Amino acid sequence: MSENQEHTKCLIIGSGPAGYTAAIYAARADLKPIVYEGLQPGGQLTTTTEVDNFPGYPEGTEGPKMMEDLKNQASRFGTDIRFGLITEVDFSKRPFKVKADDGNTLIAETVIIATGATAKWLGIESEAEYNGYGVSACATCDGFFYKGKDVAIVGGGDTAAEEATYLAKLCKKVYLIHRRDELRASKAMQKKVFDTPNIEPIWNHTTKEIVGKKEGFAKSVTGAILTNVLTGEEKKINVDGFFVAIGHTPNSELFKGQLELSETGYIETVPGTTKTNIEGVFACGDIQDHIYRQAITAAGTGCMAAIEAERFLAS
Repeated sequence: MSENQEHTKCLIIGSGPAGYTAAIYAARADLKPIVYEGLQPGGQLTTTTEVDNFPGYPEGTEGPKMMEDLKNQASRFGTDIRFGLITEVDFSKRPFKVKADDGNTLIAETVIIATGATAKWLGIESEAEYNGYGVSACATCDGFFYKGKDVAIVGGGDTAAEEATYLAKLCKKVYLIHRRDELRASKAMQKKVFDTPNIEPIWNHTTKEIVGKKEGFAKSVTGAILTNVLTGEEKKINVDGFFVAIGHTPNSELFKGQLELSETGYIETVPGTTKTNIEGVFACGDIQDHIYRQAITAAGTGCMAAIEAERFLAS
């Protein structure tokens, strides 16, 4: 059986703010990009109900709606957007050979990777049920909605400590839930937490359940039931928001052994650019950014990747 091969100047792997922005710029530069959207078309923002911090939406917008807007804008300039997964990449020589789950083999002159990262969750049923309705994995995205309210955050690393101190500026009280009796966070971050009077650490506890109320289609978090890991005793805390800060997993499995990855699996890029260690392969968005992880920064690096791909082809 002969494989179905097609040629493209620019292949974009992954959607979301980075992938779609790269597509908008690449399409306007007449690179006729092909986008494979991946498992979660639109990326992490499709699980977010309200987005209030993206410029240009004075009244705010919904994550899925915003991703639909970006997708339509990319389509308007001629991007070939496909639902599907890239299953195999060969970056050993240019043009690059890439296989998709629809049976196509693509021969790509440049590749832009925008596969993002996936937030780690606790894995309890109620967490999924209230995700976007009081449960969040991004304090900087959603903390504003809990101004003057009580919230909880789970985690013990730098991210949890940083997000707890961020939330403490907005919220009345922040419960920091950790399964051990000390934080893993750096000493400087720990000091910040302990110096913040409205953060209350709850040591040696795990979350059994997130509780809430439902009225028709409306849902909201009202509290959480915690279990003491030493005694097995349960206790309930009343909170309006529940944040999970136990880390992210970069979606970089496909590129192991092909591209330089950091210890934690993020694609390494040349500082100030989206260039990877392979000429003609670029990475943008959360797959190469473990610091900011915002829609706006992802979109910015998507723009950079498309411009860099265009210049690479021109040279």
